[in-house]
Amino acid sequence: MSALPDSFRALVAEKQDDDVARGLQDLRADDLPDGDTVVRVDWSSVNYKDALAVSPKGRVAQISPLVPGVDLAGTVVEGAGEGSEVIVHGHDLGVAHHGGFAEYARVPGEWVVPLPDGLSSRQAMALGTAGFTAGLSVQRLEEHGVEPGDGPVLVLGASGGVGSTAVGILAARGFEVVAATGKEDEADWLRELGASEVLSREETSEESKKPMESERWAAVVDPVGGKALAYALRTTKYGGAVAASGLTGGTTLETTVFPFILRSVSLLGVDSVNTPDDLRRKVWERLAGELRPNGLDESITREVGLDDVDALLDDVLAGKAVGRTVVKVS
Repeated sequence: MSALPDSFRALVAEKQDDDVARGLQDLRADDLPDGDTVVRVDWSSVNYKDALAVSPKGRVAQISPLVPGVDLAGTVVEGAGEGSEVIVHGHDLGVAHHGGFAEYARVPGEWVVPLPDGLSSRQAMALGTAGFTAGLSVQRLEEHGVEPGDGPVLVLGASGGVGSTAVGILAARGFEVVAATGKEDEADWLRELGASEVLSREETSEESKKPMESERWAAVVDPVGGKALAYALRTTKYGGAVAASGLTGGTTLETTVFPFILRSVSLLGVDSVNTPDDLRRKVWERLAGELRPNGLDESITREVGLDDVDALLDDVLAGKAVGRTVVKVS
């Protein structure tokens, strides 16, 4: 007998000509995609990719209709590990497979990550895809050899989900953190998370005719891309590294080979979608422990229910979101 109820609520986005219709619907078990594990979704979060998935021009959604939500935390009610608390994110979730903005989700068992000790489901989604990306970025920089004491680490897009979590992780790890943001009102909050200095977005996205500028950063966490990434590359110190994970600032990168061949700067790509299972679990274990960011609970700037998610997605796409928004689903 299925553990799914006769019906359950979900936010559904459906393409209609050149637009996308969005709204809450009642779904049934047959509406869910294939998978051997059913999760009662307790919490999800709102990410930039979710906003792209419901945007007519987002080019993210691969199926229609689609339940968005690229991450979720909840309890297994059917399948291996029944009764255990788990996290699901990445893979095709919320893109080509119904995601976390529904009271139940059916997914392949290999997508499931056990909720690590030290994190509640709510805290796991305070981290969510953005927090995992931040943690993976810091891990990549540490593997490169970046250590506290090497010099300041710049975090671009610092008031967003990835950026604010990275500030909290790096500060907790003992790094000197410089945060860059386009939201001047969030400077005090970023200092509370551990930033020693806050720069304006204008400074870190300014165009330059110089292929390199003064060496400033031991490393950079960049969830922005575009002009900000070009700035990061030309101002990173000799032997430093830039961990790049985002494109909110654009997909075009105008740079030269000089930072790479004259300063030995490394550009580290960070992908949270197809991360191998063993690495995914390792990062989550570290996020519950040594990578736990400062102000984890305080990073939740909004808590909403399923009824309120849709109204937030346009704000996220417009760059108005700050910190993390968690969604209480069940």
